[in-house]
Amino acid sequence: MCGILGIARPDGTPVSLTDAQVVAMRDAMAHRGPDDAGLERLGNVVLAHRRLSVIDPSPAGHQPMRFDDRSGKMQGWLVYNGEIYNDAELRKELSRDGVAFKTSCDTETLGRACEKWGPAAAAARLRGMFAFAWLDPSAHTLTLARDPIGIKPLSYTIAGSASARELIFASEIGAILAHPGVAARPDPVAVSAYLTTIRTTLGSRTLYEGVHVLRPGEILEFDLRDASLSMSRAAIPSSAWHGDTDTDPEATHRIVRESIRVHLRADVPTCALLSGGLDSSIVVSVARDHTDHLRTYCSGAPSLERDGGSEDFAFARLVAASLCVHHTEAPVSRELFRSRWTEMVAAMRLPLGTPNEVAINHVARSLQGDRYVVALSGEGADEFFGGYDTPLSMALFHVEQGDLDPGAFQLYSAAWVPLQAKPGLLNATWWRQSGQDEELLTTYRAEFASVRDEAASQADARNAPVDPLECHLRFQQRVNLVGLLQRLDSATMLASVEGRTPFADVAVRAHAWSLPISRKFTETRGAPGSTPETRTKIALREAFGAALPREVVERRKASFPLPFQAWVADQADAIRRSSFVREVFTDAAIQTVAADPSALWSLAWPMANLAIWGDGLG
Repeated sequence: MCGILGIARPDGTPVSLTDAQVVAMRDAMAHRGPDDAGLERLGNVVLAHRRLSVIDPSPAGHQPMRFDDRSGKMQGWLVYNGEIYNDAELRKELSRDGVAFKTSCDTETLGRACEKWGPAAAAARLRGMFAFAWLDPSAHTLTLARDPIGIKPLSYTIAGSASARELIFASEIGAILAHPGVAARPDPVAVSAYLTTIRTTLGSRTLYEGVHVLRPGEILEFDLRDASLSMSRAAIPSSAWHGDTDTDPEATHRIVRESIRVHLRADVPTCALLSGGLDSSIVVSVARDHTDHLRTYCSGAPSLERDGGSEDFAFARLVAASLCVHHTEAPVSRELFRSRWTEMVAAMRLPLGTPNEVAINHVARSLQGDRYVVALSGEGADEFFGGYDTPLSMALFHVEQGDLDPGAFQLYSAAWVPLQAKPGLLNATWWRQSGQDEELLTTYRAEFASVRDEAASQADARNAPVDPLECHLRFQQRVNLVGLLQRLDSATMLASVEGRTPFADVAVRAHAWSLPISRKFTETRGAPGSTPETRTKIALREAFGAALPREVVERRKASFPLPFQAWVADQADAIRRSSFVREVFTDAAIQTVAADPSALWSLAWPMANLAIWGDGLG
């Protein structure tokens, strides 16, 4: 797990930044790689790297990594962030083709795959989480790629004038903003979208004007011979991994267990996050069988147990005792939440998405203090196996009403700040600059259409009909899961911890896609007016129910382990004082929210985040 950075200009145009300037950009991500740092000047390209040593922690894994053929001729350079879980299989295949390896580091595996098959074909064969850049000097190309589920981040911008363009990319936006030629200007379209979705990206947009993200599974190739640095886009095909079509619980049990096992591969101490929910409990139950003296960690607000709220601590204790693992709690107080919130926004140069990021960061600091470097987590199970009962019930009702404009339904039904409320909340100038959320609505509609086309293509291959509710579940995978994975990555990496997600895995995803929706979610309705009975994550509960306490198997989904609705009131003064908030919102909106943030928490949370973030832009 690492932080990668690059600057590229057209051929014949050397990068003008000094080594000290590049080092300042690179070291803005020092938390991503406290173990090693590298920098290479390659004429019109500079590559830099910060390393968190997880696989082969010896100096042999140093990056940027150069690749030569047998005659010693240089073939390419690689900077890479992530882990490859089918590393052994790829090495065997490459070895049969005559490739010789010098290290046991998966960076070398990826580089040799790029050299042998090309970066796009190599990316399609990877099982893992990754973001990488491959420089091919002979072809005068630079290729960027991101894993298909979107576990690892990669941002980029093109700065400079038309006659002196410069590509800058990095694992974190803060490193890009450290470039002297990049201005930290807010993007009104993305800011307005954040208010509604509490996500810091909209498609490829970020909250910073001109700074973009690679979308999950996206591959960008830049032509370094072209003065304009022209770019071509491609996508890693979702058909690269095929699911086991067996719907028996044993198939789910086998595939999930195997994914957890391969996600344990590490040359450093590994632990697991345990909330006491079904997903993390499954991860711990399997990891315990493959790890001596497994440690587990949980975070939250313990006072909630007395108040009848989140019971993560109690359920986590139950699971830990049942599975005989050594368990540690990392409680979050109101004071810690307040201070850590502002610290994280300043460090990441982005507002928080959900308050859970504070809890994740706190537990990551706790386990890192115990010298653990890798932590397994349960993200992905809800999105792939149907864990969100209320959103899915709402989607089912929408389908039964005709499923008209499903993309808009997904946007409106999950909005923190409704679109229709914004004309009265935002200043007229800002609302006009945001395009009145037209791009937000267009993006959601396009995402849903893409998801439906993908599901239809796969259904045709199996000669099966497309279930409309399955499309809504896949939309959650495409949009909601990416935000959760970004949350996990940023919160853990700030503590120099690698978060791994065995459920957010291409093989597990392929299996989940092969299951009918009835193996994930069902709703049974009784008499008119009665509350429907829902069943979620059916395949997972049946596959792993015998290994876990009944209370955990039957536990319903819990969203927030922190009472942020009350704690957001601590930022009332920040909302009132913020010059950025005054630029975005009307005075009436500011005064109303600041007077009672807890009652208006769905607006106060994003508004307070924008206050902290926006006032730090300068």
